[in-house]
Amino acid sequence: MSTGDGGGGTHDHRSAEFDLAVIGAGSAGFAAAIHASGLGARVALIEGGVLGGTCVNVGCVPSKTLLRAAHAHHQRTYHGFDGVATATELPDWCAIKSAKDELVSHLRTAKYESVLRAHHGIELIDQHGRLEREGVRLADGRLLTAAQIIIASGATPAAPAIPGLHSVAYLDSTSAMALEAIPESLVVIGGSAVGLELAQMFFRLGVEVTILEAQPTLLPSESAAVGRALADYLRSEGISVHTGVRIGRVESVADGARVVFTEGSVEHAVTGSQLLVATGRNPNTAGLNLVAAGVKLGSRGAVVVDEFLRTSRPDVFAAGDVTGGPMFVYVAAHAGTLAAENALRGPQRRLDLSALPRVTFTDPAVASVGQSAADAESAGINVAISTLSLEHVPRALAARDTRGFISLVANADTRRIIGSQILAADAGEMIMEPALAIRFGLTIDDLVATFHPYLTLSEGIKLAAQTFDRDVATLSCCAG
Repeated sequence: MSTGDGGGGTHDHRSAEFDLAVIGAGSAGFAAAIHASGLGARVALIEGGVLGGTCVNVGCVPSKTLLRAAHAHHQRTYHGFDGVATATELPDWCAIKSAKDELVSHLRTAKYESVLRAHHGIELIDQHGRLEREGVRLADGRLLTAAQIIIASGATPAAPAIPGLHSVAYLDSTSAMALEAIPESLVVIGGSAVGLELAQMFFRLGVEVTILEAQPTLLPSESAAVGRALADYLRSEGISVHTGVRIGRVESVADGARVVFTEGSVEHAVTGSQLLVATGRNPNTAGLNLVAAGVKLGSRGAVVVDEFLRTSRPDVFAAGDVTGGPMFVYVAAHAGTLAAENALRGPQRRLDLSALPRVTFTDPAVASVGQSAADAESAGINVAISTLSLEHVPRALAARDTRGFISLVANADTRRIIGSQILAADAGEMIMEPALAIRFGLTIDDLVATFHPYLTLSEGIKLAAQTFDRDVATLSCCAG
């Protein structure tokens, strides 16, 4: 097997046991191992924990099925249709959690364990490993040698330095979804995607919820308009939302945890029977001996990589959450594939995130892609913006759910679409059209000229494109 240029270790690559060693068997590691095997490489996949990583075990899969269960329960009462009976029975958390665990187990087997058995060029090594100059040192003391190595060890929930926090038994995203009983009340520190998704999920299952966010708006990575609108929708459901706060301290009390915070110039306190801390994730690099083995680390311990996913050591690449980039499973899988190809065939393919869609699975959901108007203007682009309320989308009217809006950002000189933000019940399903438009250089006129089925939410993309030049309120249904 011909490999890329090495030189970072001291062993002879020609006599190495494997062409590629991958540390971590989550989405990035699996994608790297499978792609490398397809290229004919001998691959060692090293994982001392649970197979499958964050997404299938404690991230995307369990959270999204719980969110869907909470949504189904919520719609039994709040569906917007006259003449349709409502129901108010309390949900069965134990049954919901059991179904979630069953789904996770099934997908771990179907998408990881069974898939691995189908690729005979991959050897799974059920041990932890640490990087050394000569190779990977396994937990049993054995030194495994490989011509190229990929670090794909993922990330874990982080907690900020709040006075008193470590004196209480707080939850993170993993333990919150594993609770044996649903709490009476929940305080959530963190108003980004994970915190908001879990906050709304618990609220819809009958929990009193308070959200505390340090930034001026929810979802600080999105536009302020999105953050403010989403906060209003969450408040309208009954969730207590506080933004622009400073957390002073956390105290253990008889009935849970008490959080003291300042909002404006006024000090407040809120008590919850459970406290959830959802303030981001840290790369899993502790204990891997990376710095001593010649791999540079950056902020929060992330592995520093270039556009080809090479580290500071020529024979070591890294992919997925451990690099500190966008922590999405589809980014990790794509990066794992690129890292394997670049490691084995030489650095040729760059990681391009210019048309990366992002989704927050609240209700309404938030989805975005490309540049915001502010970012584009900062880059010197002459920007045109269109914003369409869902009140002008026939599908939303028929569904009795006009919450949200569609925003498109275009280069005013070329009329090419360069960004989009959507706040809508199915924003995640709608964002792919703007993503493809950005990926392939489509214009406002291309979107307008494309057939969009009537009474679909995707028709809103065409209407938003028409809004650049026309007032869609003056158009009849299906008007071209």
